[in-house]
Amino acid sequence: MRRSLTTSLMLLLLTLPLAPACSKEPPAPPAAGAAQGKAALPDRDPALAHRLVGEGAVLLDVRTPEEYGERHLDGAVNIPVGDLGGRLSEVEKLTGGDKNKPIVVYCQTGGRAARAKTALVEAGYTQVTNVGGIGDWDRK
Repeated sequence: MRRSLTTSLMLLLLTLPLAPACSKEPPAPPAAGAAQGKAALPDRDPALAHRLVGEGAVLLDVRTPEEYGERHLDGAVNIPVGDLGGRLSEVEKLTGGDKNKPIVVYCQTGGRAARAKTALVEAGYTQVTNVGGIGDWDRK
């Protein structure tokens, strides 16, 4: 019994390094928009965000309505990140149906804006940047 267990263990160890090389699984597809390289606007770049907004980009505040009511950036539209998936038709109106129109997203510290950027890119928007938190806007 002991000998067969040792033999089985040795066979298992010998075949493990070969398993990944023999895999027939295709590689994972790139994220939506990534193939064109268009969705990869840099994040946390206030100067870029200011320039884009100055050129007509959509400015999207993805915080709660309460946070938005306390303080928000001029011209920002409030769509909380948790509601974004169900409110993509509003984003479509804001962009005039142009999936290449730049969108600048922000929240309180950048985490929710990162989730919003991912959701927008997955929805086909190609020019999305996460400026970070509302306080980052002034760090140009």
